[in-house]
Amino acid sequence: MLETSGRLLTLLSLLQARRDWPGLALADRLGVSPRTVRRDVDRLRELGYPVQATKGPDGGYRLDAGSELPPLLFDDEQAVAVAVALRTAQAPGVEEAAVRALATIRQVMPARLRARLDALEVTSVPRGRRERDLPHVAPDVLLAVGTAIRAREVLRFDYEGGSGEVMGTGDQAFRPPRRAEPYHLVTWGGRWYLVAYDLEREDWRTFRVDRMAPRTPTGPRFAPRELPAPDVSAFIAQRFSRPSSPVEGEAVLHARAQDVAPWVGERGTVEELPDDELDGRPRCRLVMGSWSWTGRASHLALFEVPFEIVGPPELRDAAAELAERYRASTERAR
Repeated sequence: MLETSGRLLTLLSLLQARRDWPGLALADRLGVSPRTVRRDVDRLRELGYPVQATKGPDGGYRLDAGSELPPLLFDDEQAVAVAVALRTAQAPGVEEAAVRALATIRQVMPARLRARLDALEVTSVPRGRRERDLPHVAPDVLLAVGTAIRAREVLRFDYEGGSGEVMGTGDQAFRPPRRAEPYHLVTWGGRWYLVAYDLEREDWRTFRVDRMAPRTPTGPRFAPRELPAPDVSAFIAQRFSRPSSPVEGEAVLHARAQDVAPWVGERGTVEELPDDELDGRPRCRLVMGSWSWTGRASHLALFEVPFEIVGPPELRDAAAELAERYRASTERAR
């Protein structure tokens, strides 16, 4: 169904870009048979698009001018997903085409959805390696965050795995919603981040959007602060980028990210995780490079907290070898 819908959009775009199209030329551009083109034209007619057959040696098609185009056959979530994908298109040579396609889709969107999409401004910051198993971000969350940014309203949200103050005790313990002045949405490494000024911590922060649950109503309006960087891309580069290392490994540490980060600096990235479900201990993910796998394994012991090695296998092997060296050295000393 997605393949057919995408082909119909391409066919419609071609018919809008040129007055007359020979049937064989359309089939060649779409990579299908002339019979498939005829079926697709019939589908467009059923949807209300005034596609006329033209006479000639090969026969062809023309989209009549002066008619109002019917709305796209996407639900709200699909329309937003397509628009966001076009807005963040990064492949060389397609940026201009993506802008034109976005303008076409926006033109036939319902007014209510068009206004929400206009509020969704995104910067895509390139990263050399894209992570696997990326989390899903709900379009309604993106729209809620984008609307708050455009309106310059304080965003209130619950944040999974956050390290905010815990209120109450025992079964009644809870974390109050976070409060931040949203600045801009960013994609980096395939993940969505909100760059915002955290009102509780009185500092600039990045929040994973897939972990946010915006609350309504939003807070009061605010005057935008000056970002502590030339632009959003530079800000993300300062927060996330790090010097390249021969090897890089990942581990989960039983500690708060805010306690680990000062000892990592630009050599790695630290990300807060939800507390351990069994014992409630804080956790964070540490991705860090080193000159060797043994060197990377030795770094983990410096934090003086329990940890689990996520990978890669070379890091686990180096940790096991290092542990054996320590064991052997203590036995010889007895």
